[in-house]
Amino acid sequence: MQAPIRDPGAAAAFSNSGAPGETKPLVNGAQAKLSATNLNFFYGNFQALHGISIQVYEKHVTAFIGPSGCGKSTFLRTLNRMNETVRHSRVEGEIRLDGHNIFDLDVNDVRRRVGMVFQKSNPFPKSIFDNVAYGPRINGFGSRSAISDCVEQSLRRAALWEEVKDKLHQSAHGLSGGQQQRLCIARALAVNPEVLLLDEPCSALDPIATAKIEDLIFQLKDSCTIVIVTHNMQQAARVADYTGFFLMGRLIEFDNTTVIFKTPSKKETEDYVTGRFG
Repeated sequence: MQAPIRDPGAAAAFSNSGAPGETKPLVNGAQAKLSATNLNFFYGNFQALHGISIQVYEKHVTAFIGPSGCGKSTFLRTLNRMNETVRHSRVEGEIRLDGHNIFDLDVNDVRRRVGMVFQKSNPFPKSIFDNVAYGPRINGFGSRSAISDCVEQSLRRAALWEEVKDKLHQSAHGLSGGQQQRLCIARALAVNPEVLLLDEPCSALDPIATAKIEDLIFQLKDSCTIVIVTHNMQQAARVADYTGFFLMGRLIEFDNTTVIFKTPSKKETEDYVTGRFG
């Protein structure tokens, strides 16, 4: 798959001379959709995240990379308050969605606006149609015909409609692994999220299915802000506009993806992307 064309001026939009992970405003006019300020997260007495400050830019793809256990998935799950489901966890600091602190908003509204797709595809034990219709139904999106239209539109957005249109009422578990993951993306898209969080969405997929998900990411970013966690650095280089490198619960560096992979300013980032560790 051909790598995305980068904005040649975007690399100059960041300054990495400050604290690890500190970001400066972009010069190309992009707006921050999500922002975290001095975010700390704890599992009991264990501190998993340390002082994370970052801006996630609207209608761009942001990737988080780093070795296992570095905090990137934990941070992703704070962005829609999913970590609140973990007992004895707590968070300090602030996350803002369109300028509003998400901890002051209704949690169900946050999770509708900031959807999530997990590492392992998890279709409900229902039909393909009912999987996608689940969100619109519980959110009272309208009549049966409106929900049917929503299901079709969501499957089209997930590049799955042509493959499943003749078997909508068959079990979702009959789909291939890659199709199931795109179904989960369609299910998330059905409630029109403003942000889509993807936690290792291709880790269990073959190269062909992975390429389809990556193509889908390119298409979706025109209408949705996307944040992806990936262990696959080549994938981050292919799909992301901006990349953050996490290490031991800290955001070490965040910049234009080309800068992160070609001219990182932090030695830890350079060591990781060149394969010296991780």
